[in-house]
Amino acid sequence: MGGNRGLGFEIAKALAEAGAAIAVVARDAERNEAARETIAREYARPAMAVNCDITDPAQVDAAVGAALAEFGRIDVLVNSAGINVRGAIGDIAVEEFERVQRVNVTGSWLTCRAVVPAMKRAGYGRIVNLASALSVKAIPDRTPYATSKGAVLQLTRALAVELAREKITVNAILPGPFATEMNLPLMQDPEKYAAFTARIPMGRWGELHEIGALALYLASPASSYVTGAAFAIDGGWTAQ
Repeated sequence: MGGNRGLGFEIAKALAEAGAAIAVVARDAERNEAARETIAREYARPAMAVNCDITDPAQVDAAVGAALAEFGRIDVLVNSAGINVRGAIGDIAVEEFERVQRVNVTGSWLTCRAVVPAMKRAGYGRIVNLASALSVKAIPDRTPYATSKGAVLQLTRALAVELAREKITVNAILPGPFATEMNLPLMQDPEKYAAFTARIPMGRWGELHEIGALALYLASPASSYVTGAAFAIDGGWTAQ
Protein backbone atom coordinates (compact mmCIF):
# COMPACT_ATOMS: atom_id res chain seq x y z
CA MET A 1 0.00 0.00 0.00
CA GLY A 2 1.34 3.41 -0.95
CA GLY A 3 3.89 1.99 -3.40
CA ASN A 4 3.86 4.64 -6.10
CA ARG A 5 6.51 6.98 -4.68
CA GLY A 6 9.22 7.39 -2.07
CA LEU A 7 10.25 4.48 0.13
CA GLY A 8 7.25 2.40 -0.89
CA PHE A 9 8.24 2.55 -4.55
CA GLU A 10 11.84 1.66 -3.70
CA ILE A 11 10.60 -1.38 -1.78
CA ALA A 12 8.31 -2.38 -4.65
CA LYS A 13 11.27 -2.25 -7.05
CA ALA A 14 13.43 -4.33 -4.70
CA LEU A 15 10.72 -6.99 -4.43
CA ALA A 16 10.19 -7.01 -8.20
CA GLU A 17 13.92 -7.40 -8.79
CA ALA A 18 13.81 -10.46 -6.50
CA GLY A 19 11.02 -11.97 -8.61
CA ALA A 20 7.79 -10.80 -6.98
CA ALA A 21 4.63 -9.79 -8.81
CA ILE A 22 3.62 -6.33 -7.61
CA ALA A 23 0.33 -4.60 -6.89
CA VAL A 24 0.80 -0.85 -6.52
CA VAL A 25 -2.07 0.40 -4.35
CA ALA A 26 -2.58 4.11 -3.66
CA ARG A 27 -4.94 7.01 -4.34
CA ASP A 28 -3.14 8.70 -7.26
CA ALA A 29 -4.13 6.85 -10.43
CA GLU A 30 -1.54 8.57 -12.62
CA ARG A 31 1.34 7.85 -10.27
CA ASN A 32 0.10 4.30 -9.74
CA GLU A 33 0.19 3.61 -13.46
CA ALA A 34 3.62 5.20 -13.85
CA ALA A 35 4.98 3.01 -11.05
CA ARG A 36 3.37 -0.08 -12.56
CA GLU A 37 4.87 0.66 -15.97
CA THR A 38 8.32 1.17 -14.49
CA ILE A 39 8.20 -2.12 -12.60
CA ALA A 40 6.89 -4.07 -15.59
CA ARG A 41 9.44 -2.52 -17.95
CA GLU A 42 12.57 -2.56 -15.80
CA TYR A 43 12.06 -5.87 -14.01
CA ALA A 44 9.85 -7.78 -16.46
CA ARG A 45 7.54 -8.79 -13.63
CA PRO A 46 3.72 -8.88 -13.55
CA ALA A 47 2.45 -5.64 -12.04
CA MET A 48 -0.93 -4.06 -11.51
CA ALA A 49 -2.12 -0.66 -10.34
CA VAL A 50 -5.10 -0.30 -8.02
CA ASN A 51 -6.61 3.01 -6.96
CA CYS A 52 -7.53 2.93 -3.30
CA ASP A 53 -8.12 5.23 -0.35
CA ILE A 54 -6.75 3.14 2.49
CA THR A 55 -8.96 4.89 5.03
CA ASP A 56 -12.04 3.40 3.33
CA PRO A 57 -12.67 -0.21 4.41
CA ALA A 58 -14.67 -1.03 1.27
CA GLN A 59 -11.93 0.26 -1.02
CA VAL A 60 -9.26 -1.65 0.90
CA ASP A 61 -11.24 -4.89 0.67
CA ALA A 62 -11.80 -4.29 -3.05
CA ALA A 63 -8.09 -3.65 -3.64
CA VAL A 64 -7.11 -6.85 -1.87
CA GLY A 65 -9.78 -8.73 -3.81
CA ALA A 66 -8.40 -7.35 -7.08
CA ALA A 67 -4.87 -8.47 -6.21
CA LEU A 68 -6.10 -11.95 -5.28
CA ALA A 69 -8.06 -12.20 -8.52
CA GLU A 70 -5.01 -11.17 -10.53
CA PHE A 71 -2.28 -13.15 -8.76
CA GLY A 72 -4.13 -15.89 -6.86
CA ARG A 73 -2.47 -15.15 -3.53
CA ILE A 74 -0.87 -12.40 -1.45
CA ASP A 75 2.39 -13.39 0.16
CA VAL A 76 3.62 -9.95 1.21
CA LEU A 77 1.93 -6.77 2.38
CA VAL A 78 4.02 -3.61 2.65
CA ASN A 79 2.26 -0.74 4.41
CA SER A 80 4.09 2.38 3.28
CA ALA A 81 1.27 4.90 2.84
CA GLY A 82 1.65 7.83 5.19
CA ILE A 83 1.19 11.57 5.63
CA ASN A 84 2.70 14.15 7.95
CA VAL A 85 1.54 17.41 9.49
CA ARG A 86 4.20 19.56 11.14
CA GLY A 87 3.69 22.34 13.65
CA ALA A 88 3.30 23.24 17.29
CA ILE A 89 0.40 21.53 18.99
CA GLY A 90 -1.50 24.78 19.34
CA ASP A 91 -1.25 25.47 15.61
CA ILE A 92 -2.62 22.10 14.47
CA ALA A 93 -6.34 21.63 14.01
CA VAL A 94 -8.03 18.59 15.48
CA GLU A 95 -9.07 17.60 11.96
CA GLU A 96 -5.43 17.60 10.82
CA PHE A 97 -4.38 15.42 13.73
CA GLU A 98 -7.20 12.98 13.07
CA ARG A 99 -6.42 12.83 9.34
CA VAL A 100 -2.85 11.72 10.09
CA GLN A 101 -4.17 8.99 12.39
CA ARG A 102 -6.71 7.81 9.79
CA VAL A 103 -4.12 7.42 7.06
CA ASN A 104 -1.13 6.20 9.05
CA VAL A 105 -2.83 4.05 11.69
CA THR A 106 -6.34 3.14 10.59
CA GLY A 107 -5.17 2.63 7.01
CA SER A 108 -2.44 0.24 8.11
CA TRP A 109 -4.85 -1.62 10.38
CA LEU A 110 -7.43 -1.97 7.60
CA THR A 111 -4.95 -3.33 5.08
CA CYS A 112 -3.58 -5.83 7.60
CA ARG A 113 -7.11 -6.96 8.40
CA ALA A 114 -7.91 -7.37 4.71
CA VAL A 115 -4.93 -9.58 3.80
CA VAL A 116 -4.81 -11.80 6.88
CA PRO A 117 -7.57 -14.23 5.79
CA ALA A 118 -5.82 -14.97 2.48
CA MET A 119 -2.48 -15.40 4.23
CA LYS A 120 -4.05 -17.78 6.74
CA ARG A 121 -5.52 -19.88 3.92
CA ALA A 122 -2.12 -20.04 2.24
CA GLY A 123 -0.31 -20.83 5.48
CA TYR A 124 2.23 -18.12 4.73
CA GLY A 125 2.51 -14.36 4.98
CA ARG A 126 4.84 -11.44 5.48
CA ILE A 127 3.54 -8.08 6.69
CA VAL A 128 6.01 -5.20 6.71
CA ASN A 129 4.84 -1.93 8.24
CA LEU A 130 6.73 1.30 7.73
CA ALA A 131 6.82 2.93 11.13
CA SER A 132 9.48 5.59 11.78
CA ALA A 133 12.43 6.55 13.90
CA LEU A 134 9.83 8.84 15.45
CA SER A 135 8.07 5.75 16.74
CA VAL A 136 10.71 5.75 19.47
CA LYS A 137 12.43 9.16 19.28
CA ALA A 138 10.93 12.59 19.91
CA ILE A 139 11.44 15.95 18.28
CA PRO A 140 9.32 19.10 18.57
CA ASP A 141 6.41 19.93 16.28
CA ARG A 142 5.64 16.34 15.31
CA THR A 143 2.84 15.27 17.65
CA PRO A 144 0.47 13.99 14.91
CA TYR A 145 3.11 11.99 13.05
CA ALA A 146 4.96 10.68 16.11
CA THR A 147 1.68 9.60 17.70
CA SER A 148 0.67 7.74 14.56
CA LYS A 149 4.01 6.01 14.07
CA GLY A 150 4.17 4.95 17.71
CA ALA A 151 0.79 3.33 17.14
CA VAL A 152 2.02 1.59 13.97
CA LEU A 153 4.87 0.07 15.97
CA GLN A 154 2.46 -1.24 18.60
CA LEU A 155 0.09 -2.49 15.89
CA THR A 156 3.02 -4.44 14.47
CA ARG A 157 3.86 -6.02 17.81
CA ALA A 158 0.30 -6.90 18.77
CA LEU A 159 -0.50 -8.42 15.38
CA ALA A 160 2.78 -10.34 15.34
CA VAL A 161 1.83 -12.05 18.61
CA GLU A 162 -1.69 -12.71 17.35
CA LEU A 163 -0.48 -14.37 14.14
CA ALA A 164 2.67 -16.04 15.44
CA ARG A 165 1.29 -19.57 15.05
CA GLU A 166 -0.17 -18.92 11.61
CA LYS A 167 3.19 -18.76 9.77
CA ILE A 168 2.57 -15.06 9.20
CA THR A 169 5.23 -12.65 10.40
CA VAL A 170 4.68 -8.97 11.12
CA ASN A 171 7.61 -6.61 11.40
CA ALA A 172 8.29 -2.89 11.26
CA ILE A 173 10.91 -0.78 9.55
CA LEU A 174 11.83 2.45 11.32
CA PRO A 175 13.30 4.79 8.72
CA GLY A 176 15.18 7.88 9.75
CA PRO A 177 15.37 10.86 7.38
CA PHE A 178 15.29 9.92 3.70
CA ALA A 179 15.04 12.24 0.72
CA THR A 180 11.34 11.70 0.00
CA GLU A 181 8.58 14.11 -1.02
CA MET A 182 7.28 14.07 2.55
CA ASN A 183 10.57 15.56 3.74
CA LEU A 184 10.81 18.33 1.14
CA PRO A 185 9.96 21.05 3.69
CA LEU A 186 13.05 20.07 5.70
CA MET A 187 15.29 19.54 2.69
CA GLN A 188 14.44 22.97 1.26
CA ASP A 189 15.22 24.82 4.50
CA PRO A 190 19.03 24.91 4.91
CA GLU A 191 18.88 25.69 8.63
CA LYS A 192 16.41 22.93 9.44
CA TYR A 193 18.22 20.47 7.17
CA ALA A 194 21.56 21.12 8.89
CA ALA A 195 19.98 20.82 12.34
CA PHE A 196 18.36 17.53 11.46
CA THR A 197 21.52 16.11 9.89
CA ALA A 198 23.42 17.01 13.06
CA ARG A 199 21.27 14.48 14.95
CA ILE A 200 22.48 11.61 12.75
CA PRO A 201 25.75 9.94 13.81
CA MET A 202 26.54 9.07 10.18
CA GLY A 203 26.10 12.73 9.30
CA ARG A 204 23.83 12.26 6.30
CA TRP A 205 20.33 11.37 5.19
CA GLY A 206 19.48 7.94 3.86
CA GLU A 207 19.50 7.31 0.14
CA LEU A 208 16.29 5.79 -1.22
CA HIS A 209 17.92 2.62 -2.54
CA GLU A 210 19.26 1.78 0.93
CA ILE A 211 15.90 0.60 2.24
CA GLY A 212 15.29 -2.13 -0.35
CA ALA A 213 17.50 -4.90 1.03
CA LEU A 214 16.06 -4.66 4.54
CA ALA A 215 12.51 -4.79 3.24
CA LEU A 216 13.40 -7.72 1.00
CA TYR A 217 14.78 -9.66 3.96
CA LEU A 218 11.61 -9.09 5.99
CA ALA A 219 9.45 -10.06 3.01
CA SER A 220 11.33 -13.28 2.32
CA PRO A 221 11.41 -16.80 3.80
CA ALA A 222 14.83 -15.91 5.24
CA SER A 223 13.09 -13.99 8.05
CA SER A 224 10.90 -16.92 9.11
CA TYR A 225 11.87 -16.66 12.80
CA VAL A 226 11.62 -12.88 12.97
CA THR A 227 8.31 -11.36 14.05
CA GLY A 228 7.21 -8.40 16.13
CA ALA A 229 10.59 -6.77 15.54
CA ALA A 230 11.45 -3.17 14.70
CA PHE A 231 14.42 -2.48 12.44
CA ALA A 232 15.87 1.02 12.53
CA ILE A 233 17.47 2.25 9.31
CA ASP A 234 18.49 5.71 10.39
CA GLY A 235 22.26 6.23 10.34
CA GLY A 236 22.46 5.55 14.08
CA TRP A 237 19.88 8.11 15.23
CA THR A 238 17.84 5.82 17.48
CA ALA A 239 20.99 4.25 18.95
CA GLN A 240 21.69 7.45 20.90
